[in-house]
Amino acid sequence: MASKVSLKTKGKGGKGSKGSDEKSAAQCLKDWSTWAMKKAKVVTHYGFIPLVIVIGMNTEPKPQLYQLLSPV
Repeated sequence: MASKVSLKTKGKGGKGSKGSDEKSAAQCLKDWSTWAMKKAKVVTHYGFIPLVIVIGMNTEPKPQLYQLLSPV
C-alpha cells in the first residue's frame, strides 16, 4: 500500500531549460507541499473519530464503549 511519488517534470524541454530531470527549488517545494497536504487530509479524515473515542475512553469516570458511541 506504499505510494510512489514521481518528481519528474511534465512538458517539453526547450532551449534554455536546465534539463528534463532538474527542477527549481520552488517547484519541488510546491510538489512536496501538495503531496503532504493530500496525505494530511486523508489522515485527518480517517483518524478524527478514533481519536475522539480514545480520548473519551481515557477520561474519568470511565464510560462504556456503547456510551461513547450513542448519540445521547
